[in-house]
Amino acid sequence: MDSEPSPSHEMTFTILGSVAPVLAPRVGTLALAGRQAIATPNLVPLTSRGAVPHISHDMVRKETSINSLYVGLEDFIERKHPAPLYNVPAAGHESPLRKFICAQDDATLLLGPRRFPAIACPPNNTETSIAISTSVGFRQLEAHRYIEAIQKLKPDIAIGLADMVLGRAPGLKRRGKMVDRTHAYTRDALEHLYGGNVADEKKTKTKYFAPVLPLDNTQQSLYLDDLEDEFRDRISGLALYESASLGYIPESLGNLPRLLLSEPSSPHEVLREISLGADLLTVPFLQACSDAGIALDFEFPVSEAVLARGEPQPLGLDLWSSEHSKDVSPLVEGCECYACRNHHRAYFNHLLRAKEMAAWALLQMHNHQMIDRLLAGARESIKRGTFEQDVDAFHRAYVPNLPDRTGEGPRLRGYQMPAAGPNQPRRMSKVYGRLDDLSQKFAESQSSVATPDTDAEGLEKHGFAEKI
Repeated sequence: MDSEPSPSHEMTFTILGSVAPVLAPRVGTLALAGRQAIATPNLVPLTSRGAVPHISHDMVRKETSINSLYVGLEDFIERKHPAPLYNVPAAGHESPLRKFICAQDDATLLLGPRRFPAIACPPNNTETSIAISTSVGFRQLEAHRYIEAIQKLKPDIAIGLADMVLGRAPGLKRRGKMVDRTHAYTRDALEHLYGGNVADEKKTKTKYFAPVLPLDNTQQSLYLDDLEDEFRDRISGLALYESASLGYIPESLGNLPRLLLSEPSSPHEVLREISLGADLLTVPFLQACSDAGIALDFEFPVSEAVLARGEPQPLGLDLWSSEHSKDVSPLVEGCECYACRNHHRAYFNHLLRAKEMAAWALLQMHNHQMIDRLLAGARESIKRGTFEQDVDAFHRAYVPNLPDRTGEGPRLRGYQMPAAGPNQPRRMSKVYGRLDDLSQKFAESQSSVATPDTDAEGLEKHGFAEKI
């Protein structure tokens, strides 16, 4: 089944095989003019301030197959407006965002209002803005400012604003507001970006992925109806925030690419999301494993040799373990990533214990390679028509959870240090104020007034007593 091309003919999404329009695994190709074609299902790497964590730009180009990047606008918002990001000199056809983050020319850039996973913000969203967490504190991102950012920064794909509630379950009234506000955000953005009809779409080349809220179908049915009837000719894809929403997509929107912004807990969950029809996926546990010193180790489809081992195998190696201190074998036999080609497990164990940043850079490259292999195997499995059987074999071959974290990761900073949940202490104590006690004691030692904790010599020095 082929999708209808977008009106500007600059982006096409071709579905190569699917047994059903929704809730079924499918393979396809997402192609944008001047960018590498993306075979789906595929990974959209998450960035921190526009960079893939731990990996330098040259290594991304040379040693990974990364061909798309997700960027959160809140990473670049500062006290003054416009921020330096908006002042990058660029020709009319160039993207200031691409130049600012030094992304490769053929990589697809996806811009969202917030980084992902997003941090829950104490301020509430409003009718015209959403709360964001920036390097200078919590702010409100007005809907018109986000539209201006899309027009100025020229990403390839923009993720629409959504009135999300993070960290707690929204009440019934709040859910109604979520739908109404998201509908208004989407309507206004499409009006400003593309005009009132399809003939005006060349106002911008950026493709717009409309958000689908993580709510029941009945709660957002009117919004989905408008996506289908009123907005269909101006949206190029869908952005979903939980896998359950894949079942609510109307059949008439089934040929649009689906970006699933979710947090799967393991490769098993990634395969489940693919089985429901996700095309582009985010995998936050990839970086979490790298930070924890865990090298992912699995294969899909599973070979007979792995199944013959009898008991479920772990999904990764904890390289902090002393059992690897003298092991000179590669992280994963047969892996062709830069880390496995050039280094062994003992070296990683040494790097981690020495807190060398090279450990996390190399692990990040390896773990990206493992997720790439998982998704490539899934695409081939779907084409063969054996995906369901291969997933069953994977469940038998591997334990359901990733290894527990045992060592320390790289130092956390800024937005990486929120509390684990409501009413929970921060993960790292504040740094400022640690010298308060020492400064007080120093001030007392310099004072001419005797203090209660002084000894006999101190009292004698100040004239309160004489030593006997």
